[in-house]
Amino acid sequence: MPETAEQSSEFVGKRIAFLGVGMMGEALLAGLVREGRPAQIVVSDHSSDRQAEVAEKYGVQAGSVAEAVAGASRVILAVKPKDMSALLDEVGAHLESDALVISVAAGLTTAYLEEHLPAGTPVVRVMPNTPALVGEGMSAVSAGTHCEESQLAEAQALLSSSGKVIAVPESQLDAVTAISGSGPAYVFYVVEAMVEAGVLLGITRATATELVVQTLYGAATMLKETGDHPTLLRERVSSPGGTTVAALRQLDDHKVRAAFVTAMEAAARRSAELASGQG
Repeated sequence: MPETAEQSSEFVGKRIAFLGVGMMGEALLAGLVREGRPAQIVVSDHSSDRQAEVAEKYGVQAGSVAEAVAGASRVILAVKPKDMSALLDEVGAHLESDALVISVAAGLTTAYLEEHLPAGTPVVRVMPNTPALVGEGMSAVSAGTHCEESQLAEAQALLSSSGKVIAVPESQLDAVTAISGSGPAYVFYVVEAMVEAGVLLGITRATATELVVQTLYGAATMLKETGDHPTLLRERVSSPGGTTVAALRQLDDHKVRAAFVTAMEAAARRSAELASGQG
């Protein structure tokens, strides 16, 4: 779980602007509100209805981009990549000289962000994932040219309200996207298949779903709590000549492991393509 008790003190009194409160923006916002700092937050969204809905739901302030950015020491950019260029042009005119800009837009490099912001603006690029919605996200952060270590650490502390955060070189963010950014979709895909198998074997969909979800939750908890290698944990379930070995043989025969590796390589390539095209 995030260690927010000590970290939150770093941000006391600092105004935080959220520009874009779609699914990921709301997830990060919810984490900060859980820390008890709604009075510091102001949100802005291109949809006035969405902006009003989020402001009321979390008890935060709302306003235009200019109103949100003015006086903010931390500015979180959570709009779609296609909308980022216009937003950056608008943000630059109102940005405080010491403001830290944090972007969660997929495929937009720190160099691109810096090019569209006032010279010397410190920028942090983030690759989050959707479990941030329930406070169990996995985010990777990378510093831009003008971002100091202390500022990167502040970004990590801020984002930790929604889950775990690690710092990586920006050159590794395509791989991070393939692993944790897209990762929840792989898990949901497997869950769908396991539930369908349960139905095929005569179990109700509700029961099959409960069995699968708790099994995955338990397995993930074992990995996290024991620290044991997944191979070791798998072998403990695989009795010689038993049911698990029979099932795993089928997965190997169908090259499921290779398919996962190939799929993640494709995700990383696509992430690189998006970054090279800058949205």
